[in-house]
Amino acid sequence: MKRHLFIIICALALAGCNKPSRVEQYKAEKHVRDSVALAEQERSLAYYQSQLDVLLPQADSLLAYFQYERNEKYQDHGYYVLNGRNGLRILVRDDGKDLLLYREGKRIQQTDDPSLERAQHLQIVISDVKECEKRIERTSLEVQKYQKRLQKQ
Repeated sequence: MKRHLFIIICALALAGCNKPSRVEQYKAEKHVRDSVALAEQERSLAYYQSQLDVLLPQADSLLAYFQYERNEKYQDHGYYVLNGRNGLRILVRDDGKDLLLYREGKRIQQTDDPSLERAQHLQIVISDVKECEKRIERTSLEVQKYQKRLQKQ
């Protein structure tokens, strides 16, 4: 009986020795969290890249109707210019933030010219491309950060 009790006590003591410390548990949990975060960022990056792959051909097909103009001395941004009917000139800023309408040199607020719809679509696609590029850049940095963390662990 004493021998069985001694074996049980030894087994419990050994079981307690194999139990990981809190620091080891924290490191293991952090590794799992970082692995999950890395997988999520990689999925996001793949999604943004696929989204960009869809947007770029749309932008290219629309840009065929426009001319790019920029005076590098005076302008930070260039404009995609479409000349419409009756002296209408439509300018879309190259970052998609502005859409300007001019008729015979004077700025106007609205028009019923059908080419305006194409310019509005271009503005939306350009801003979507720029946003997608920003997200790809940020997500790529996050992926690199998590990869470095996991290599250290």
